[in-house]
Amino acid sequence: MANVEIDNVSKAYGPYKIIEGLDLTVRDEEFVVLVGPSGCGKTTTLRMIAGLETVSGGTIRIGGRDVTNLRPGLRNCAMVFQNYALYPHMTVGENIGYGMKVRGEPRAAVEKAVKDVARVLNLEQYLDRRPKQLSGGQRQRVAIGRAIVRSPDVFLFDEPLSNLDAKLRIEMRTEIKALHRRLAKTIVYVTHDQVEAMTMADRVVVMNGGRIEQAADPITLYEKPANLFVAGFIGAPSMNFIHGEIVARDGALCFTEPSGTMLTLPKIREAAYARSVGKPVVLGVRPDHISHHGAPAGCAIRMVVKDVEPLGPHTLVIGKIGDVPFTAQMQVGVAAEPDRPFDVALDLDKAHLFDKSTGCVITA
Repeated sequence: MANVEIDNVSKAYGPYKIIEGLDLTVRDEEFVVLVGPSGCGKTTTLRMIAGLETVSGGTIRIGGRDVTNLRPGLRNCAMVFQNYALYPHMTVGENIGYGMKVRGEPRAAVEKAVKDVARVLNLEQYLDRRPKQLSGGQRQRVAIGRAIVRSPDVFLFDEPLSNLDAKLRIEMRTEIKALHRRLAKTIVYVTHDQVEAMTMADRVVVMNGGRIEQAADPITLYEKPANLFVAGFIGAPSMNFIHGEIVARDGALCFTEPSGTMLTLPKIREAAYARSVGKPVVLGVRPDHISHHGAPAGCAIRMVVKDVEPLGPHTLVIGKIGDVPFTAQMQVGVAAEPDRPFDVALDLDKAHLFDKSTGCVITA
């Protein structure tokens, strides 16, 4: 079992606390992605698991073994870095097998392991080349190959695709996921790219300010965000937020925003929302939960268009509702023009209400 347990872990640099009281368990063979904005503590967390950063407090266990104070070489983790960290004077084969050679393993075993890994990663024809003769994607595969030959308990990836172009990132995402299925190993992966996190992870851990905001499977994060931060961070384009309050009107609960527009809230959620009547709230709705034609009463709102972006399968209509930025994902060819009003209908069954003071989603 190669589960990773982070128990009440903290990290401080002098008086500055980067992480405080972090708790996270990564199950055996699980692919967990740590995601969040720059400076949120995700890379520091990964480096503490690897032993490249000391822990200020708390415990880290791998496979049930306390590794908190062990040096990196004794933790049986393999790390793949953002900048590949390949030896430029060595060939691909020498880079992949270097760790085994340093450990004094037989030459025949090293050569066999290198060939096996090269076959898995489609690097057989590049074994005699040096890193400068490879593309970015090939170099990253070499770095992954060097990690695989160690046969570690846990793979640690630190933003490994950030230096690649968009097309290559998509290809490498697929390769890493396929590799995870073949190796059946535990993976902890760090990225700032929420699309990367959503497409690769069994479970996504959203971090902010050194703490975990929410940890769940990608679909749960998208459909049931715990708070405003997660709702705004997950999803591209980002969720729209409209500030207002809940009022009771004609036997129903409505959301009213500063311009006076009233949106009728779903009956099924009235019991949950009743406690927030008269309080400031934030309505969150994703761009893909907005339509243009056939807006039923109580769901329509008017935006002023600033730009129209055709993206092939759909079109983004970008503008404002009052002074608040607003984006709607529309069908191709929608009749929207810059500097003109545009009426849209919100799917309020899929919208979310957040308490403005706490930022938490309002639930039953």
